[in-house]
Amino acid sequence: MDPEATKRLAAAAAVLGLGLLSWHFDGFIPVLDHANLAFHEAGHVFFGLFGSTIGLYGGTLGQLVFPAVIAGRGVLRGREVEVALGLGWVLQNFTNIARYLGDARAQALPLVGGGLHDWALILGRWDILAWDRTLAGWLTFCSGVGFFLVAAWVLLTQPPTALE
Repeated sequence: MDPEATKRLAAAAAVLGLGLLSWHFDGFIPVLDHANLAFHEAGHVFFGLFGSTIGLYGGTLGQLVFPAVIAGRGVLRGREVEVALGLGWVLQNFTNIARYLGDARAQALPLVGGGLHDWALILGRWDILAWDRTLAGWLTFCSGVGFFLVAAWVLLTQPPTALE
């Protein structure tokens, strides 16, 4: 097997592995999601500089920005494997966000510093707090489908040909 095909197979396996781990650990992969939590909290601080409303959404945005930048960097460089891994990380964050979103009414998850529950506030503002579990289910479903689509895409795209 040529090295490019091996990289693509490994990327597809990593993306599917993230999906399986997310499912197995109910949307919380211990080591990875502790890093995602740091991005989440930093997002509140960074986006909070632009106002309290965007600061509230900033936690979720913060944990999505870094993997999205990695995927975008891969797009700009024409590196499908990098795109796939960045998108896999975004999708893994979706499962983690869904876990938090689905807890909006119950507020049973421990929060950093015992603060306010972002999604309870967000859904309350939109007057759809009763939809927390439904929205979480849809986000989880979409991420699951996304894991398979990204893995299939990286396996089925043609590698760039070398200029002679």
